[in-house]
Amino acid sequence: MVLKQQLRDYMASLQIQEDQRISLDEFHTDYDHTMIDRKEGSKLLKHGLKQLASMQDMLYADNRYSVLIILQAMDAAGKDSAIKHVMTGFNPQGVKVTSFKSPSSEELDHDYFWRHYKALPERGDIGIFNRSHYENVLVTRVHPEYILKENIPGIHSIADIDRTFWENRYQQINRFEKNLFENGTRIIKFFLHLSKAEQKKRFIERIDNRKKNWKFSAADAAERKFWDQYQVAYSDMLGATSKEHAPWYVLPADDKWFTRICLAAIIFSEFEKLALSYPKVSKEEKEKLLKAKKELLAE
Repeated sequence: MVLKQQLRDYMASLQIQEDQRISLDEFHTDYDHTMIDRKEGSKLLKHGLKQLASMQDMLYADNRYSVLIILQAMDAAGKDSAIKHVMTGFNPQGVKVTSFKSPSSEELDHDYFWRHYKALPERGDIGIFNRSHYENVLVTRVHPEYILKENIPGIHSIADIDRTFWENRYQQINRFEKNLFENGTRIIKFFLHLSKAEQKKRFIERIDNRKKNWKFSAADAAERKFWDQYQVAYSDMLGATSKEHAPWYVLPADDKWFTRICLAAIIFSEFEKLALSYPKVSKEEKEKLLKAKKELLAE
């Protein structure tokens, strides 16, 4: 995906550095439209998606790696539409999208990674998590009463869920992802950074547009009341869990078209780091191929 150097530098600036303490207030939710306009961006995205298809083909043939793409965001940030657009660049046979809802009673009877382990991509495939194991340090951070449903030894009340508890969870997640990395899964994590004003606008649109009514629920409005708490939870989580082997990128999400360009460009950039290649055919195999071709032409 050919990008102007200015745009490349901008994409790199969206990555959270390892052990970087951050506040989401430091990151823009909107794009200033100075580097690229929407028309140029549309052409770039179309070209980039074709290149992603080629990369996916090599990923499957290479058969050493799998790729896990994680998307987290506040409600109405555009995760679903971003997945839909990026998916057009992939062969659906090699991609699995998993959306994680509230855990079931069976899932609560296991550790919180269990249901995510089951959805991990195989070598040569791509997995997309629409929400993920990070809900266990986001929603539960804002609503610690949910932790009590997990029946964790030593956790008897909300008073037991202190700063040390969350720091331990960050460490558990880092170990989980490091294990995946060391066994061939490459992890790319995106936070779609939406402004409170834009969320309000999109919520109202969902209410006013009958075709979008199904996208809105009273629970969405209720969670909006916890906006500030979520911003703190996300800031702490991003700083604690962005690692070289599993980086977080904070994408401005007020302009959906620009979010999609950032998403595709960064995924392509991470694919390039894998140095993928098609398997080399031995001299003997090459001779067999030529013999088979000769026989086919002689029919």
